[in-house]
Amino acid sequence: MFIVRSILALLIGVLIGACGLMSEAEDETKGWSAQKIYNEAKDNLNNRNYEQAIKYFQKLEARYPYGRFAQQAQLEIAYAYHKDNEPVQAVAATERFIKLHPNHPNVDYAYYLKGLANFNEDLGWAGYFSGQDLTERDPKAASDAFQAFKDLVTRFPESRYTPDAIARMNYLLNALASHEIHVARYYMKRSAYVAAANRAQFAVKTYPQAPANEEGLLILVKAYDALGMNDLRNDAERVMKTNFPNSSYLKGDPKKSSAPWWQIWNW
Repeated sequence: MFIVRSILALLIGVLIGACGLMSEAEDETKGWSAQKIYNEAKDNLNNRNYEQAIKYFQKLEARYPYGRFAQQAQLEIAYAYHKDNEPVQAVAATERFIKLHPNHPNVDYAYYLKGLANFNEDLGWAGYFSGQDLTERDPKAASDAFQAFKDLVTRFPESRYTPDAIARMNYLLNALASHEIHVARYYMKRSAYVAAANRAQFAVKTYPQAPANEEGLLILVKAYDALGMNDLRNDAERVMKTNFPNSSYLKGDPKKSSAPWWQIWNW
């Protein structure tokens, strides 16, 4: 029994030692300078090997935690996660960078990247091919993206990323308003007129410049009419005529406006 135990202990020791040797052999970055690790990471990033790029950047930050390479690695990790369609990790990485380096020269890009991580710029085309209505999607990502872009615009109005952030904010405002109108339309179909009026009113007040409010005001008119609230109905109709004097809804031909606002190919 003693001999068996000794043999087992020897085998375990050999296996552990072998694993250690293998780990050392597998770490090709051992002895690499910060510059070399960074260059390898960037090469993988440029070649769309995002997972490998992230591993190199993480090694760089762990091995050389101080200095410009470590800071740049943190930002590059966020970008790699974004390109690899990992928005949760991308947002976490940008938030970490912002917290650690609030005065970094490139912190404006971190805010911009945080917004991009929650912003799906191909959503309209996806809807075109799949038939999915943008307003049926969970609006949380749109809200988070809008807030990130808003932080960028507010804190860094002169940033080179600010103009694009403003354009995306306008897009997101329309998306958020359209979501509320979608819900209001759902309630109208089920004769839940109070709920429909509340959602449409929220959209009109919260996103006053959104194109979706054309239909939102129409829903308000119809909901108040169904509820017998004539004063509110007349007020909503007056606002609609003032803001959308050429509305196809007012002409009794809603066909033109039947396509979602973001499906520009159906306008």
